[in-house]
Amino acid sequence: MEINIFQALLLAVMASLTSVIGALGTTYSWYTLSRPLVASLVVGLILGDVKTSIMVGAAIQVVYIALVTPGGTVSADLRAVSYIGIPLAVAAVKGAGLNPASAQGAGLAVSIGALVGTVGTVMFYSTATMNLIWQQIGWKAIDKLNYRIIYLTNFIFPLISHFVIAFLPTFFITYYGTDIVANLKEWLPMDGIPMKTMFTLGSLLPAVGIGILLKQVVQNPVDLIIFFFGFTLAAALKINLVGAAFVGAMIAFLNYKIIMVGAGKKSASHEEDL
Repeated sequence: MEINIFQALLLAVMASLTSVIGALGTTYSWYTLSRPLVASLVVGLILGDVKTSIMVGAAIQVVYIALVTPGGTVSADLRAVSYIGIPLAVAAVKGAGLNPASAQGAGLAVSIGALVGTVGTVMFYSTATMNLIWQQIGWKAIDKLNYRIIYLTNFIFPLISHFVIAFLPTFFITYYGTDIVANLKEWLPMDGIPMKTMFTLGSLLPAVGIGILLKQVVQNPVDLIIFFFGFTLAAALKINLVGAAFVGAMIAFLNYKIIMVGAGKKSASHEEDL
């Protein structure tokens, strides 16, 4: 699989527009278009293979499902994971002849996505560093009442530096990197230790994402029983997400009925005492 110049340009533009400090704003960029599951559709449309792209994006999304950025702390910039990692992962999976829905295909995709996340972090903090420079220039312009420089340092210069820092790495990595990952099958045999290591680590990373999410959501250890019950439905009984949702709704309904019956008995007992 090859990515042509036009496709690489589109991916680079999307990487420039989507980040914590992206040009499209936080709501539309960081919380929407930079998420791997959403970005996989965009990447699939650009590459012309929506099905494979979404399968790869879904596998990568699980790893970063609990990613938050408190106070500007970015452990992994998702715009790089999405618009660099997903294209490279698609190329690697197709080049290796793997089924993207298989455990090996998902493991390889997740490994590449996690690796690229570090590149995104460098891009983010490079942009933040440049913004500090523009800020200092802006403060000096305020003292001199130079409104033109104030305007440029607030709106124009940060966008230019952000665009350059995000655009160029994405373009070159996606354009020249696909040939490298596509040839993994020739350089690293599928039954070799390096590839098996990547498959194993890639299959473990989603568990890390789920674990972080549980740590944020679960307040009482007893609540883990609900999670494991849902996991049992999905893994052991082969019930899909929709079926598990209906089972959960039924349990919630029964729980509501039990609570209401108990509340009714307490109310009746209180009236008798009066």
